[in-house]
Amino acid sequence: MRKKAYVFFATGFEVTEAIGTTDVLRRGNVETVTVSMTGDRTVTGGHGIPVVTDALFEDIDLTDADALVLPGGGPMLNDYEDLKKAIVRHYEKGRLVAAICAAPLVLGGLGLLRGRRATCYPGFEQYLTGATVVEEATVKDGNIITGRGPGMVYAFGVAVVDYLMGAETADEVARKLLLKK
Repeated sequence: MRKKAYVFFATGFEVTEAIGTTDVLRRGNVETVTVSMTGDRTVTGGHGIPVVTDALFEDIDLTDADALVLPGGGPMLNDYEDLKKAIVRHYEKGRLVAAICAAPLVLGGLGLLRGRRATCYPGFEQYLTGATVVEEATVKDGNIITGRGPGMVYAFGVAVVDYLMGAETADEVARKLLLKK
């Protein structure tokens, strides 16, 4: 059964993390929809790089989502109340929520990291309310996956593929990305 993930883009998003994660998920045969939070399908990421997304937030129905993915630029994603409500609903259904770099601060602010292990970009640890913060590339704890930063984007994407599609698919993607032999 094919799984579906939504990746959210806000102005200033971390391009490497958003595009890298989307690419890894698609390589893993996860149906991946990129979503603009800005009301315009073209979203300008960090360093002035514009990216055209697949959909606008107001036009999607997240009831078919298996995973919600927040790339870096998380402080901007934290401004969207409807997204945060969707994250909580998704989490409470036991579905995967994944965030990398600064984006785990959204999960921390929602109380979703209490009693869990998590990682984030250095300097954002204080926003992971209630979490045991670790310095690892990626951390999976229950239905939450967190990633440390841009240099770990492939490990993060593979962890999401592993969660959704299983170890065999994740290993195949990792080998094709030359992350494994």
